[in-house]
Amino acid sequence: MSHSNPITARTEAELHAPLATGSSNAPLHDFFGEPFHPRRMLTGAHAQTIAGNFLPRHNELPPGKERTFRVDADVEVLCHCHFQPELRQAVTLIIVHGLEGSSDSQYVIGTGSKAWVAGMNVVRMNVRNCGGTEKLGPTLYNSGMSGDVAAVAQSLIAEDGLERLAFAGFSMGGNMILKMLGEWGAQVPPQVKAAVGISPAIDLAASADALHDPANRMYEARFLWSLRQRIKRKAALYPRHFEVEYLRGIRSLRDFDDQITARYCGFADAEDYYQRSASSKVLDRIAVPTLVVHADDDPFIRVLPETREKLLRNPHITYVETERGGHCAFIAESNGYDGRWAERQAIAFLQRVECGER
Repeated sequence: MSHSNPITARTEAELHAPLATGSSNAPLHDFFGEPFHPRRMLTGAHAQTIAGNFLPRHNELPPGKERTFRVDADVEVLCHCHFQPELRQAVTLIIVHGLEGSSDSQYVIGTGSKAWVAGMNVVRMNVRNCGGTEKLGPTLYNSGMSGDVAAVAQSLIAEDGLERLAFAGFSMGGNMILKMLGEWGAQVPPQVKAAVGISPAIDLAASADALHDPANRMYEARFLWSLRQRIKRKAALYPRHFEVEYLRGIRSLRDFDDQITARYCGFADAEDYYQRSASSKVLDRIAVPTLVVHADDDPFIRVLPETREKLLRNPHITYVETERGGHCAFIAESNGYDGRWAERQAIAFLQRVECGER
């Protein structure tokens, strides 16, 4: 398909409008004709978010090959790779999870399954320390580690000869891939063809503070419990690197980022971390077809007006903002599929742009 006229950003109200199909003979998916309608009994933001996190997906993936990738001098990350028989002919989708998730997160399995059935290779990436990999390096992860995703992609290109790569990132993972694409800008590797960000944490400071709202304390408490446990495991593995005493007095995610993330990841404080790690500052530089999906009722991910303007102005970005959907959920009625609307649209988008040459 020709990209001489890039797909332009559209909001949910415009999804019914037809889009030129180009000259491809491949089957086209009616992405722009399928607006999101929440499943009955799951219309609220919290109901969507909680159900999206806990309701299992049907796993269509074959057993994957565990593979580690070096992303820093003394750090490796673990990926689960599922390769089609003709791996070099297939598009390879690298999926990156969110805060305190892993390669086994339900949305990773769901998206990976849909990609596999569509004939794609699937690489389920664990962000450093996640998926039980604390022993693979003496550092922590943070939301700005776009370089880790780039390192995995570049290894797949150099070592496996893969020629067509795409990315799907959820929440924190969405921020990472959008930041990576923006940092690459026009110098993006030619093998990188497209990307999708679902509920991406684009504006980190606003989203971290929203997590501390009274209505969101249950999410924040769950994240903080998991993060505390991780620091304790890291301190046991690397006693000279980490001190659990800095966990005292932490009552919010911003506190954690002030006392832990900034201290161990080279930032002055939480605000410095948020500003330097947010993809919002480089969205205007993204130069490959990219779908960004955000629900207006997401409990804690905030998209600031100036960021929304960047998303809408970049001709390479298709921005879809739905009225409902929660966080990384978007559960619709099961009309011929499992109802995971955002996962379905992610694969439909990649197929629509065909991950062909730019």
